[in-house]
Amino acid sequence: MKEDKSPKGINDKITKEPNAENPYKLLDLKLTKTGKWAAGVPAVISAFSDLIEEKTLVRGTKALFKMNQKGGFDCPSCAWPDPDDDRSPLGEYCENGVKALAEEATTKKITAEFFKQNSVYDLAQLDDYQIGKMGRLTEPMYLPKNGTHYEPISWDNAFTKIAEHLNALDSPDEAAFYTSGRTSNETSFLYQLFAKEFGTNNMPDCSNMCHETSGSALRTTIGIGKGTVTLDDFYDTDVIVIIGQNPGTNAPRMLTALAKGKKNGAKIIAVNPLPEAGLMGFHNPQEINGIIGNGVKLADLFLPVKINGDMALLKALEIILLELENKNPGKVFDYDFIKEKTTGYEAFLKQFDNYNLDELVQLSGVSKEALYEAAEIIAFKKRIIVCWGMGLTQQPNGVEMIREILNILLLKGSIGKPDAGVCPVRGHSNVQGNRTMMIDEKPTNEQLDRLQAYFGFNPPRKHGYDVVRAIKAMKEEKVKLLFCMGGNFLSATSDTTYTASALRKLNLTVNVSTKLNRSHLIHGQEAIILPTLSRSDIDIVNGEAQFITTENSMGVVQSSKGMLKPVSDNLINETQIVCKLAMATLGNKSVVDWQRYHDSYDDVRDAIEKCIPGFENYNEKVRQKGGFHLPNAARDGKFITKDFGDRAPFTLTEIPKNELAPDEYMMASTRTHDQFNTTIYGLDDRYRGVKNERRVIFMNEKDIEQGGFKAGDKVDLFNYDDNIERIAPLFVIVSYQIPEKNTVTYFPETNVLVSVNNVVKDSNMPASKYVKIKVRKHDPKIYERISRL
Repeated sequence: MKEDKSPKGINDKITKEPNAENPYKLLDLKLTKTGKWAAGVPAVISAFSDLIEEKTLVRGTKALFKMNQKGGFDCPSCAWPDPDDDRSPLGEYCENGVKALAEEATTKKITAEFFKQNSVYDLAQLDDYQIGKMGRLTEPMYLPKNGTHYEPISWDNAFTKIAEHLNALDSPDEAAFYTSGRTSNETSFLYQLFAKEFGTNNMPDCSNMCHETSGSALRTTIGIGKGTVTLDDFYDTDVIVIIGQNPGTNAPRMLTALAKGKKNGAKIIAVNPLPEAGLMGFHNPQEINGIIGNGVKLADLFLPVKINGDMALLKALEIILLELENKNPGKVFDYDFIKEKTTGYEAFLKQFDNYNLDELVQLSGVSKEALYEAAEIIAFKKRIIVCWGMGLTQQPNGVEMIREILNILLLKGSIGKPDAGVCPVRGHSNVQGNRTMMIDEKPTNEQLDRLQAYFGFNPPRKHGYDVVRAIKAMKEEKVKLLFCMGGNFLSATSDTTYTASALRKLNLTVNVSTKLNRSHLIHGQEAIILPTLSRSDIDIVNGEAQFITTENSMGVVQSSKGMLKPVSDNLINETQIVCKLAMATLGNKSVVDWQRYHDSYDDVRDAIEKCIPGFENYNEKVRQKGGFHLPNAARDGKFITKDFGDRAPFTLTEIPKNELAPDEYMMASTRTHDQFNTTIYGLDDRYRGVKNERRVIFMNEKDIEQGGFKAGDKVDLFNYDDNIERIAPLFVIVSYQIPEKNTVTYFPETNVLVSVNNVVKDSNMPASKYVKIKVRKHDPKIYERISRL
């Protein structure tokens, strides 16, 4: 490995602690033209170059023909659904799906010899991209207290050591069990079952960082924390609104659905601070028009909203819709729907006596003309779908903004009907299935009663820790062991310095992983890595190849069967890892037949069928090609809520006060096109015109000039929430088409600036899209200040 010559900061040789963040060094930034459309031939070239880089072109290409196909395996990337009917024989996948598969199918291996040659400290000097390119983990590894290198450990000894730590805790609540969105339904169900039988509901998971906001908003208004549309609805709808979401990077296969809807006459409105290529146009590489033609123009209207100006925008639309309704009585609002299906309509209308349209326009950052155009697109249509992503869910008022979206749909009667409703676009490929399988720190009494009735033990009723509360509990030494079923906990969370300090206080950290990541390097006093099979690997149990199941973002449960020979014979699937952990920890005290579930996924599914509604005849239905849809009462027009019976409430919300000091800017973090969540596939953000660099800050041209900067300047970024100085050093300014006083950076490089207390109201998610920062010219002495923090 090459010596890292980057400036040393918070975790330098003096502290002897590994870097909690990416090294503070710049690469060789090159700027190209920003993209006007997504996908096309460049996406194909980029995707297959990753297969070559991972030395798996033949092996990986063979697997691609099975990915997202009926009887094949589910893409390990996003949760966008597969078509129920015909699927492309050429490839039912996108660029990011190929890159995700390349990382799984790689022939590069990390063995015990690798860890012997590379200390934890030395590995931490690499950036996340370099760390992720090392290859697949091949055997269990253990880092002893005060150790410098991971050492090999047998599976039996690993489970024994974890069990000893768990059983030595003063309370089960001193342990926390984290879950990544790639975990299968079978593993997720057993994982939460083990945690509950052990005695805790401390189950932080990736939903706590991406779409907890959606669930919090939807459950209390329409009675279900999921979307209400199917993929087919996109094809026949009249209007699609995409707000706070970038499909070209985050869910590229969504572009195909948008193109089909567009072809059938749908109008598309895009709402986002940045004019993302994937919102503007689509070149389908499987069609002639996408290769040599002009492709498909997607957005009919682009609304460049300010960061957190969405609420003002939504209320402005409502005022204009009310104006149009008054001019066209009964043609804009659906009064029959309002009367039969909703409550609170009169109070909702009354609020607009206190709002001024011109003030809302100014707060939104969008012109009045554009807002009128948007309202007129919506006004006389009923079949309307609204999609959103983390651009909304990671705002401090994200729950209220989603409820405001529902207000518009309730006015229109555009929910609970075919071709209309809400579509939170989920990230990881089974993040929704995890929650369905009761991966939840706040299980309901009804869920716990069913577990108790079937398994015969009384599960804990006290709510557990979500991600943010778990981090604080670790910091306060109330949690002493963290078990991570997948994911990269450190890089995914906020307030990196604080989180790293919390992790280092733990007695033991355990990570079930396929590849090396930074969370293996920022650890407790002891650490264990348990390597596991990937989604595309053949999973043999008792001599037979098995399949697991997942749930996509539209509630379809399907089978997934790997077909690649694993890179090591010393890998164990996640389901058996949970069972072995349970048997080692609980022993004869357990009333659950863990060996039975260890030996049979069908038996796990039988248990799921008895404990979770909607899974009747699970083993039979999931073997049908394409799987089956879970029940969705809201999709059928039944809004069953705790507080409002069978009616969906109109919600009264407030306009946020987004006040900035003269030298402050609002920052939102985002991913590059060469990235999926915390996994860095490459160093090019093709659509935004950024090559070979991640430490950039996108700024408005006027802000650059007024701040005394120029494009290309090196700067340091600061946040002062909670009266604490947080520093992200050494970034390069890139001039971009973005609202004034707004900036955008990449995560996880700027997670350090997001206070652990900067959270979304009600959902307690990190508000990573709403961070007040100061930008100053780079000071080479900044690293000395960081080291004192």
